[in-house]
Amino acid sequence: MREKVEAALAKVRPMLQADGGDVELVEITANGIVKVRLTGRCKTCPMSKMTLRNGVERIVLKEVPQVKAVEEA
Repeated sequence: MREKVEAALAKVRPMLQADGGDVELVEITANGIVKVRLTGRCKTCPMSKMTLRNGVERIVLKEVPQVKAVEEA
C-alpha cells in the first residue's frame, strides 16, 4: 500500500511545489490512516488545512481506496 500512497502523493506534489511547498509520507497506520507532513511554504501557510483535505486527502482516497483518512503528522 505504501507504493500506492507514494504514487498518489506524486500526483499532488507538482501543485504544492509550484507554491514552494511539498508533502512527505510519515507513516501508514494499521487501521488505514495516512500521516503526512507538509513542508516548505505549505508548513506555515494559513490554508494548509484546506490543502490537506481538498488536495492531498482527496487524491489519496481516490487512488488508494484502502486508506480511511489522511492526517497531518
